[in-house]
Amino acid sequence: MLSARINWPVSVHLSVEVPLPRRVPRPAPRRVSRTRAALAALLGAGLTASLALTAGPAHAGSPYTVTPLTFTVRAGGRTCAVDADLYRPAGADRAHPAPAVLATNGFGGSKSDGSTDAIGKAFAERGYVSLVYSGLGFGHTGCLISLDDPGIDGRAASRLVDFLGGKRAADDGTRADFVTLDAPGDPRVGMIGGSYGGAIQLATASADHRVDALVPLITWNDLVYSLDPNNAAGARDVPGAFKWQWTNGFYLSGESQPITVPNLDPSRINSLACLHFVTDACDTVHTLDSGGYPADRTARMLAYARSVSPTTYLSRVQAPTLLVQGQADTLFNLNEATASYRTLKAQGTPTALIWQSWGHSGGINDPAAGELNLVQGNLESSYVGRRILAWFDRYLRKDTHTDTGPAVAYYRDWITDPTRTYATADRVPALGRTLYLSGDGTLADSPAQVTRGSRGYTNWPVPTSHSDNSLAGTLGLPDPGPFDTKGTYLAWTGAPLSGDLDVAGAPQITLRVLSPQAERTQNSSDAADKLVLFAKLYDVAPDGTQTLVHRLVAPVRVPDVTKRFTVTLPGIVHRYPAGHRLRFVIAASDDAYVGNRGIKPVTVVSAPGDTGVLRLPVVGG
Repeated sequence: MLSARINWPVSVHLSVEVPLPRRVPRPAPRRVSRTRAALAALLGAGLTASLALTAGPAHAGSPYTVTPLTFTVRAGGRTCAVDADLYRPAGADRAHPAPAVLATNGFGGSKSDGSTDAIGKAFAERGYVSLVYSGLGFGHTGCLISLDDPGIDGRAASRLVDFLGGKRAADDGTRADFVTLDAPGDPRVGMIGGSYGGAIQLATASADHRVDALVPLITWNDLVYSLDPNNAAGARDVPGAFKWQWTNGFYLSGESQPITVPNLDPSRINSLACLHFVTDACDTVHTLDSGGYPADRTARMLAYARSVSPTTYLSRVQAPTLLVQGQADTLFNLNEATASYRTLKAQGTPTALIWQSWGHSGGINDPAAGELNLVQGNLESSYVGRRILAWFDRYLRKDTHTDTGPAVAYYRDWITDPTRTYATADRVPALGRTLYLSGDGTLADSPAQVTRGSRGYTNWPVPTSHSDNSLAGTLGLPDPGPFDTKGTYLAWTGAPLSGDLDVAGAPQITLRVLSPQAERTQNSSDAADKLVLFAKLYDVAPDGTQTLVHRLVAPVRVPDVTKRFTVTLPGIVHRYPAGHRLRFVIAASDDAYVGNRGIKPVTVVSAPGDTGVLRLPVVGG
């Protein structure tokens, strides 16, 4: 089962956010350039921004020093140098050791990125020894890009944990004898970072149980679901619809590293056919770009993508983990962190889950008022920041009296008071309200209200629906609003709501479609011949204006069109105001994805006892 297919619990208990104890806020640095921060988001650097803090032997007037270090490591069969900066707080020495924080960059970035550097600064100012480094294949660190592989990137990070534990020196002989130890060679160390710098934490903790606490932000659970999503339940081995914009943005930025960051280190070069990634990563992208899914290549692609995904190795993660995921994220949506949360919780690993406002899409370079902004260093003055500080206080400072907060929290953009924007719960919200797809194109409240009828659509050779332009949007270029072309989609619209309807979580739809053409081709040896469709939920205002919440859609490659199937949509947190209407849509295509091969008309039949069923995770009254 892919990472987004979730069995929801039966109940949820809600409360208004009770802020954790505040600390004294520090002055915020200057604002980040929107354009460069957006470019960083395009390259997958989930927390990367353009502000670079001055580095050197010491910071005048600041309570820490910064020392550039290099570590020679063996990773993926190659020997290479890891470029790092050590932030040492004033007063930390052998007699007065301090716990440590380890961090690395988002995809396409380096240790000098605004947010990566800001992590070192922020936690050194708060008394932590901080070690930030450029990940394998980025900045001035050698070796190939290996997608946070626990056996490569994770083991390389473990060598840095060795340094923090006093087991090894940096290449220049520097030793860290000022880090709190739990045992000889075992430092008290946590990790924090976003996107690519988030998954590395889980990879490292799976390979090295000396890591004591994790805070992965806006990262993935399953790269198969992230880059080639199939939201149909029970279709783990059926590839989905290729998310070509995001994937090729990553790929091109990675392959261009030897040019954009000149480095003659031979450990950074693979071959002319695959310059800067490990071969398996290039083969995966080439398979996706080919437009086909032959059985042998598809099996290798799925196996490799999952081998570098937490979904495969979370069972080995024991470190307490605070998962933070963004609601505005068409790359790694809320279902990713929710899947990781459920796995960790089920195996007894201490964990908590926060759905914050910003992710890779849109607001990453301009968080809402009161939201976490690591470049500004607003840890004490933001809800997520205070939760992070409490997490590290509890598990790194071993302050057993620290309350780490509720199990689940989520941001509500309809609340204007920034001190009340988060609601909290003791579990992930459950599926509650049920609606039915009627033959007349309405959403009925009960099966008895369903009218008999059938409607259909067909796909064109080119995409006819639009949800999100990942490339243009992250670069600040114009991106048209979501739309669907007449005749290429079906919609079911509910009656105007009599009161506000708050949805928090991943809606589900169970339906059956008829497609004789797809039925004839779906048993082909190439899975690309199966039917593809896109499910989504709109909010329709009284004036007819419709909004696709955070531009999220659920691509589906239907395993078998002769059977009913269930689709888990991306999680949302959204208020449908009184007077608005819900609209459920299935569309033939989406221009952010590679869709159907061939023309495959689709018909949906509804009858009172046999119709599609939409379930919503409704919270509040």
